[in-house]
Amino acid sequence: MATLRRLQEVPRHLLVCEKSNFGHDKSRHQHLVETQYHNYKVSFLIPECGILSKKLKSLVMENAPFYFVKNLPLYELISSEFINTFVKKGACCALTYNTSIDEDNTVALLPNGKLILSLDKDTYEETGLQGRPSRYSGRKVMKFIVTIDLMDLSLNLDSKSYKRAWWSFKEKKPLKFDFLLAWYPTGADESTMMSYFSNYQIQEHQPKLSLNLLTDLQCPVLQSHLLRGEPEVACSAQELFDWLGAVFSHVNLNNESNNFISTYCCPQPSTVVAKAYLCTITGFLLPQKIGLLLEQLCHYFDEPKLAPWISLCVQGFADSPVSWRENEHDFLKGGEHLYNFVIFNNRDYWLQMAVGASDDCPP
Repeated sequence: MATLRRLQEVPRHLLVCEKSNFGHDKSRHQHLVETQYHNYKVSFLIPECGILSKKLKSLVMENAPFYFVKNLPLYELISSEFINTFVKKGACCALTYNTSIDEDNTVALLPNGKLILSLDKDTYEETGLQGRPSRYSGRKVMKFIVTIDLMDLSLNLDSKSYKRAWWSFKEKKPLKFDFLLAWYPTGADESTMMSYFSNYQIQEHQPKLSLNLLTDLQCPVLQSHLLRGEPEVACSAQELFDWLGAVFSHVNLNNESNNFISTYCCPQPSTVVAKAYLCTITGFLLPQKIGLLLEQLCHYFDEPKLAPWISLCVQGFADSPVSWRENEHDFLKGGEHLYNFVIFNNRDYWLQMAVGASDDCPP
């Protein structure tokens, strides 16, 4: 019965909220964006906006492609040619596709050149590589984490470490996965993943773009200096977070008596805006693209606008083996790891970061 009760419990999460200003020397907004590596959805909401500016629309429309490669041997990602072509010449990300971190072997390549493997006990022992037990294994260790620094390995291709990793993936335990890959080159390099992986089944994809004009939207009233809100004056960051989730999910917020799906409504105090612009980009999105989008939204208030604030929400892949930086990520009941910026017209911002309750507290 105790097990049944636990299964029926609503999944918990950790939500960290903080306030800062984009002009502060110690503002860490850029670092936070750069260290959540594997993102699948970006949404921004602009109240009192009926049409995007040319610069913002141009940035939204110009999305870099990402790639899907079937049955890619893992040794391809540690080859000297791959490291020299992609890892050393920009930000390269990879993530196993259609794998569950709580059940399957999963792999992630980070832009800093770290290759993170989350392996079950049998696979880990067969590879012969050194790793550490997963913090989510429980009393009986069933999962192990292996970290391989490709940048370090590439410095000496004759080292025992490199030869052991190559032998492990090439001969001893030839692992293959379906991978999502994306690359943000730092120079004018003409190399492309389509040509590099032409011997495999590779497909190029463009992120999906959804543009919605919302009318007569009831929005919470916010005050940048009142992070916790104040009754009858302003809503709190937690209330806004819940409301944004409903808006981004296109939930009906009318709270009508005959609505059996949702009785949720906008928190109070609130105001009705005639128009609000909602944009959503879905795909395998690199932090560099998100950083450019955040920077452009920060300049939205350079000229007087009716909008009191803007929201930018970024959601990471639920089955990525890491959340922020190299922090181990776990699914269990949730799997979420996301952050949301609320940008005010005085360049103050709220930063909201959420992960599952079993994960480390967001950075």
